[in-house]
Amino acid sequence: MVVARDLKQVYKISHGAFRAADNLQAVSGISFTVQAGKTLAVVGESGCGKSTLARMVSLIEMPTAGQLKLGSVEVTTASAAERQALRRTVQLVFQNPYGSLNPRKKIGAILEAPLEINTPLDAKQRAEQARAMLALVGLRPEHYDRYPHMFSGGQRQRIAIARALMLKPALIVADEPVSALDVSIQAQVLNLLADLQRELGLAYLFISHDLGVVRHIADDLLVMYLGHAMEQGDKATLFAQPLHPYTQALLASTPGMVGTGVSKQRIVLKGELPSPLNPPSGCVFSTRCPHVVPLCQEQRPVLRALAGRQVACHLAEQLSQPAAAQH
Repeated sequence: MVVARDLKQVYKISHGAFRAADNLQAVSGISFTVQAGKTLAVVGESGCGKSTLARMVSLIEMPTAGQLKLGSVEVTTASAAERQALRRTVQLVFQNPYGSLNPRKKIGAILEAPLEINTPLDAKQRAEQARAMLALVGLRPEHYDRYPHMFSGGQRQRIAIARALMLKPALIVADEPVSALDVSIQAQVLNLLADLQRELGLAYLFISHDLGVVRHIADDLLVMYLGHAMEQGDKATLFAQPLHPYTQALLASTPGMVGTGVSKQRIVLKGELPSPLNPPSGCVFSTRCPHVVPLCQEQRPVLRALAGRQVACHLAEQLSQPAAAQH
């Protein structure tokens, strides 16, 4: 469904008339694929480029460089009309269900809006499809005539998911879709997303900072740091034996990850996330890595195949050895 090759996004940051603009490298050469019926989870700290990647895949922004193919269409060379048609096949579910629904519109009108804009259906047909979609996401018929403030956060996110499905997309880009919800409600929404994926064959690009959430929904994992891919591969492989120190730190800091191949000793990352306006030389993680050596500060590691995944670390072979062997 999605094939991305060396995607880059660079923003020009202006400082006024008397100082040259800076280049902010938000995404620096990311490659991945998402298959129909599968979920790619993109994880990392705030500011790592996850949401920028989501905006490119959902065609809100065009990449500065690289290739992006949705289905059989190359986005970067497509015409405006082709991109307009493509936007119907990719829909977004936003982080905050309290802010993503218009409080002045009834739920029926919110769900029918995509159909009114993009299809020739009449009012009766739009209402029928909206009511059917409410049932599909587990809401009752009487909810059609209510306002968003009358629903809980979990119900609002169900409505947001229903709205995203109204145009029958092939890909859903979910940007932190459960982070604003209570833990007990998160599981319900994740189960709903999984059920819809099985029933409709949807592909998901799932953006998250919470590996505990990702563990329950992802098929593949892409770990990002400061716009770069640190490690990517099959979820089971990365959870069983993370090789990049950053992946290890993320897993070790996530509650409930004991027994997933991560040391029980907590790994504490020191220092702050560097500015993307002035990234470190060499490996971008070198300023916070507990295993850093001079090579890390001099030469940026390339993403390479190792032990069933892709990893960007000079010391990955050493870190892949059992702890006893390292000692």
